[in-house]
Amino acid sequence: MPFGQVVVGPPGSGKSTYCNGMQQFMRGIGRKVVVVNMDPANEGYTYECGVDIQDLICVQPVMEELKLGPNGALIYCMEYLKEHLEDWLKVQLKPYIVDDSYYVIFDMPGQIELYTHYNVVKDICDVLVNKWHFRLCAVNLVDAHHCTDASKYISVLMVSLSIMIRLELPHVNILSKIDLIEQYGKLAFDIDFYTDVQDLSYLVQSIGRKPESHIDGEANSNPIESDEDENDDDEKHDMQDEESFESKIAKRKRKYKTRFRKLNQLMADVIQDYSLVSFCTLNIQDKESVLNVLKTVDKASGYVFGACEQDNTSILDVASSNLKWAYEANDDVRTKYLKEHNDE
Repeated sequence: MPFGQVVVGPPGSGKSTYCNGMQQFMRGIGRKVVVVNMDPANEGYTYECGVDIQDLICVQPVMEELKLGPNGALIYCMEYLKEHLEDWLKVQLKPYIVDDSYYVIFDMPGQIELYTHYNVVKDICDVLVNKWHFRLCAVNLVDAHHCTDASKYISVLMVSLSIMIRLELPHVNILSKIDLIEQYGKLAFDIDFYTDVQDLSYLVQSIGRKPESHIDGEANSNPIESDEDENDDDEKHDMQDEESFESKIAKRKRKYKTRFRKLNQLMADVIQDYSLVSFCTLNIQDKESVLNVLKTVDKASGYVFGACEQDNTSILDVASSNLKWAYEANDDVRTKYLKEHNDE
């Protein structure tokens, strides 16, 4: 009954970096670990790879031979892997799962359609869990800087919820690159608001405010120039046309923003109706941050109850873990990475 993680998340969220950092950390604490590259398009990973899907099939040759685009070729590769689970993947994994001594990390592709529109990843996970008796936890990485944009954050929540429901695995959502969270702007609320996914109606109200000032500035900074050689009547007529044009544009943008805000409110209602999504924070360069994430993942998968420990000492750690108050959970994030908190 080997334990492991299925690492998912959009491209650029830091999945391969997470796998590399987690592999080094686990080895540092004495845990045997192997990373499996399940992305046939991932050629730049830095971790030590125990099993690589590219030994079976790769995206680039599929694109050339079948005349497919990148996404189509990726879907084909994953379907091909699904058809060769028993005769290839199981054989490759056998040295690591024969005595259940290894912890297995699966580095999955990032294309979201594999999780929202196709069943191939779910089917692979079903085989791992139900036939091969893996104890897996899905780890969904999301770029933390999306918290600075209300509509992007709601989209992230929607995608995370969709992945949670479709994979049907114990699930941990992570705000990765937390040290860069304010790289694209300040947070509208405290970090707890985003990790605990609190009342989203407050967030929806802020959608469109910044674009309004930006749009108005654009409209005022780029007036329609009139011909200086025309007479006064023509100039007056042009000014009236310009005002009418700007009025129509402003009205259209207000209508769009109203609809956009309503759409986000509906998505927020769905997210809060399920009330399943919450986040941990992670800076992969910070050992304490990595340890907190690993503890959370271990609890989700059941590893903390000593199934893989020879002396069963990890079961004693359960009683002594998470003794912080809820507010203190993100204290390090406030102190290290939030400028406004540091200024105070």
